[in-house]
Amino acid sequence: MTTESLDILVCGGGYVGLSTAVALKLASPSLGVAVIDAAPPEVWRKDQRASAIAAGAKNLLTTLGVWAAIEPEAQAINDMVITDSRTSDPVRPVFLTFDGKIEDGEPFAHMAPNVTMVSALRDKAAEIGVEIHQSAAATALDITEREARIETADGRVFVAKLVVAADGVRSTLREMVGIKTQHWDYGQSGIVTTVAHERPHNGRAEEHFLPSGPFAILPLTGNRSSLVWTERTEAAKRLVAEDDFVFEAELERRFGHHLGALSVEGGRRAFPLGLTLAREFVRPRLALAGDAAHGIHPVAGQGLNLGFRDVAALAETVVEANRLGLDIGSLTVLERYQTWRRFDTVRMGITSDVLTRMFSNDITPLRLMRDFGLGLVDRMPAMKRYFINQAAGIPDASGPRLLRGETI
Repeated sequence: MTTESLDILVCGGGYVGLSTAVALKLASPSLGVAVIDAAPPEVWRKDQRASAIAAGAKNLLTTLGVWAAIEPEAQAINDMVITDSRTSDPVRPVFLTFDGKIEDGEPFAHMAPNVTMVSALRDKAAEIGVEIHQSAAATALDITEREARIETADGRVFVAKLVVAADGVRSTLREMVGIKTQHWDYGQSGIVTTVAHERPHNGRAEEHFLPSGPFAILPLTGNRSSLVWTERTEAAKRLVAEDDFVFEAELERRFGHHLGALSVEGGRRAFPLGLTLAREFVRPRLALAGDAAHGIHPVAGQGLNLGFRDVAALAETVVEANRLGLDIGSLTVLERYQTWRRFDTVRMGITSDVLTRMFSNDITPLRLMRDFGLGLVDRMPAMKRYFINQAAGIPDASGPRLLRGETI
């Protein structure tokens, strides 16, 4: 076995792991930072999903020097409409609309392909000297008072002052150290695919609340949209397995005809949906980030952005501690990160859970109540502005600097 000594080892080669490594290395070039990823090389290129990047996350990516590479493939969300109906309803009434601009005229979010985002982060990591080790699944973790030691499936040993676990909602490292989670399954799966359509979307995002769950149409560049289609798990499995004719017919029933003829681009996959919250975000020498710390329902489109908020808070915590000569892997240092992120994470978890339970049903009294609530909010500009600003994810002066577009 070969042994490599580092300051920080990031486990996970997705957008959270890569942006954490890049943020740390850019702010403190003297730190030794590397990434290990369990996936084989080039697997990340097969991800056909797209994600909503909030304005705060865009600020982070801009400060890290990667937004310029993402921007050509990014589509601004200019406005949003929300409906509540059944698939059999002849008319789909709009209960709530949002202007997608925040105060300075900047869109509150952009849609961008995941592969474009990860590619830009990988290129930046290579440029600044962060090595990425593929096919390097962690098989053993030993934490002592002074260091963490990780063995990987490809025969390597890494010794670091701090390990960042960004290895997904089923985090191996989280299990290795015995951090418990609160978890429940919604009995739903999200079907993800990309659709081409005849007419332009003009940057409009749509969320249709249907009895089986939300059906989100999110604008991409060109006459294309990304879909997040929530169904009961058994129904989702059946739909994904159907031939193109049946799948597109079911899709059209939910999508409607306002953008003309539809055709599915690429593949389609279904992902199980649930809520997972880690009871602790840190242990000595270990910090959880991204889905390893929290996995939420996509109803509010905030899963990726919660991960970027983790990145900004963790990077600032570690860099400032390093500049003060503190032990960056000590529990005293890492608890600041945990304190910073816990409330926001729990709040978003509760919000997504309430929205999922409230809107994924066909109970008439509840439907009347929620439609009244949506209509009431639509008549309150100040409330709508508050919700858009919250979704934009730009913190006040007490929040992480990277989300405000400032360097650490």
